[in-house]
Amino acid sequence: MARPKSAALDDVSKGIIEQLQQDGRRSYADIGKVVGLSEAAVRQRVQKLTESGVMQVVAVTDPMQLGFYRQAMIGIRVTGDTTRVAEELGAMASVDYVVLTAGSFDILAEVVCESDDDLIELLNHRIRAISGVISTETFVYLKLQKQFYNWGTR
Repeated sequence: MARPKSAALDDVSKGIIEQLQQDGRRSYADIGKVVGLSEAAVRQRVQKLTESGVMQVVAVTDPMQLGFYRQAMIGIRVTGDTTRVAEELGAMASVDYVVLTAGSFDILAEVVCESDDDLIELLNHRIRAISGVISTETFVYLKLQKQFYNWGTR
């Protein structure tokens, strides 16, 4: 299977993305000074980049400070259509990340729950109840050591 083709971005668009990866609240005027465009031109580029799905500008929160005291990564083994199972997982409010994988698990799903009881409920009554799920293995997060989104552009 061929890799999906990456978006063709010029150096200016890449520079805008890198500036926003460093600080998503950076003003368009400040970004424009770095990349050599006017504030209006930066605003237009950012709009095109977000509308095309190349990037999102979001607020990343600390779940613990918002009352979500249990995070976990769940490895899921599936029989049949992994895409269908991934879509069902993606529709669940507690699931914030779903990826199809190769290896011991067919799917990895990251979850954010208010408590261990909520995690048990999610596992037993929602995830394991999905048709095609054979087994799960839960990796409970003890401490988030690093989480960055500034890997740059190619």
